[in-house]
Amino acid sequence: MQRGYENRFQIEMISIEDLVPQEHLLRQISAAVDFSKIYEFVEELYCDDNGRPSIDPVILFKMILIQHLYGLPSLRRTADGVSLNNAYRWFLGYGLTDETPHFSTISYNFRHRFNADTIDKIFTWILSEAAEAGYLKPEVQLIPKADFS
Repeated sequence: MQRGYENRFQIEMISIEDLVPQEHLLRQISAAVDFSKIYEFVEELYCDDNGRPSIDPVILFKMILIQHLYGLPSLRRTADGVSLNNAYRWFLGYGLTDETPHFSTISYNFRHRFNADTIDKIFTWILSEAAEAGYLKPEVQLIPKADFS
């Protein structure tokens, strides 16, 4: 019987790609949906020549998608989950040590930058892409009303 085994401080060379199973739901969604189309929906909401650098809008929408897919109760819990969960990090394009967005940044963008029409268009488009790839059945689609307060 071995007691007290701890290997917390072992240094290993590993890629986040190796930590997310090939059959994971977020891998399937990533393969089915070309999220770069989100830039077309939000292009006029960003300015290229002033202000501080923004968080990538694709990341913001993917974080809200994670929140709804996994039933996370708040943006704070979503941001915490993204920080801790390797599959979430992989889906968003973050490495193991990258700093992830603070919940207040997500909330601010969805309250002040993205209007309801833009949000509805993007999530309707994401659902249609997922349905086209065979991941949704139209008769069971539910689109919850988001509360970003």
